[in-house]
Amino acid sequence: MGRIVREVSDGVTKHYWYPGEKADWIKAGIAVGAGAVTFALVAIVLKDMLVAAVLGTSVTTGVGGVNLGRRDVTALKGFPDVASARKAALAHAMRAGWRGLLYGFTAAAAAVFIVNMPHGGFVADWLLPVVPAVVGAVAHQGGMVYERMGQVPKADASDAEPADPKELEPAG
Repeated sequence: MGRIVREVSDGVTKHYWYPGEKADWIKAGIAVGAGAVTFALVAIVLKDMLVAAVLGTSVTTGVGGVNLGRRDVTALKGFPDVASARKAALAHAMRAGWRGLLYGFTAAAAAVFIVNMPHGGFVADWLLPVVPAVVGAVAHQGGMVYERMGQVPKADASDAEPADPKELEPAG
């Protein structure tokens, strides 16, 4: 949960709460902006609104999916023991639910946007609306893998040396 603190007068402070952190809102803005720029460029170059809608929303869900995946792994890293900290576990679960709701809404909005483009047929009505959701889901997994790979400790050079065969023989 983000918070803005304003000092109104001596001893009086106002707190404004908003969902998410400022950095998360900036990342979301970058995702939407990248999708809008992609949509505009493709619409200008190809003059095909359906392709522009699919590519623009796919870029938005892809960038957003990577950000959400990295955020999920970061949240899991600090997950407390549920038995001893139910309140903290509930807060983590609510944040994960918020991210899931946000991702689901984005995928659904992208599908509705694509379906309402001026094209028809099976591919335009049934396959292309699913593309942004799939791109976002794959990007989410990619973001999780990327963030998790940064957390895995690297092996020392001494660990990479082969073991001495004499040490591996059973005693006796």
